[in-house]
Amino acid sequence: MGKGQYKVESIQKLELDLSDVKRVIMSHTHLDHIGCLSEVLKEITQAELWVHIDEAEPLEKGDDRTVYGMDMFKNMCQGQYGLKSGDFGFQVDRKLEGGETLDIGDMVWEVIHVPGHSPGSIALYNRQEKILIPGDVVYADYAIGRFDLHGASGAQHRESLFALAELEVNILLPGHNQVVGDLPPGYILETARQWETYLK
Repeated sequence: MGKGQYKVESIQKLELDLSDVKRVIMSHTHLDHIGCLSEVLKEITQAELWVHIDEAEPLEKGDDRTVYGMDMFKNMCQGQYGLKSGDFGFQVDRKLEGGETLDIGDMVWEVIHVPGHSPGSIALYNRQEKILIPGDVVYADYAIGRFDLHGASGAQHRESLFALAELEVNILLPGHNQVVGDLPPGYILETARQWETYLK
């Protein structure tokens, strides 16, 4: 929350023109990822919003259960940040399903539906450079995203981890924690094996 200007300035510090930003692709719609989206879209008005259909449709209906994850957290955030019901209603320009191939700039990204952390979690994978953006499915340090929030599923999270483990990944760009370059071979598989007992 309140980080929209920081994100916009980060783009500008890379000497990128805001007018060249065509879309915002959400890995998922939990509050810590979508919290400043309104602020960003006010600055980058031409950008389309792309979200997996399982989370896009609730957003369009103003259903914020996936955003907050649990009622206790919703009540706390609304009290702390002055948020109101309906603050996270968005029109989604493209509803992703997984299996799409996206040509973005001079790179090609595969969209992979990886439910578990949330129902509409996606990963983006660049096969040529072996880059994986897994959202909150897997992090550095053999950590994974939580699987106890609205729409989450430990069993699906396990399946998603094992699916990502089949990819060749050199660079891991997770939603939290640190970026990992020169990812050790078998890292995601080992992470999946460490957690699979708990993912039911």
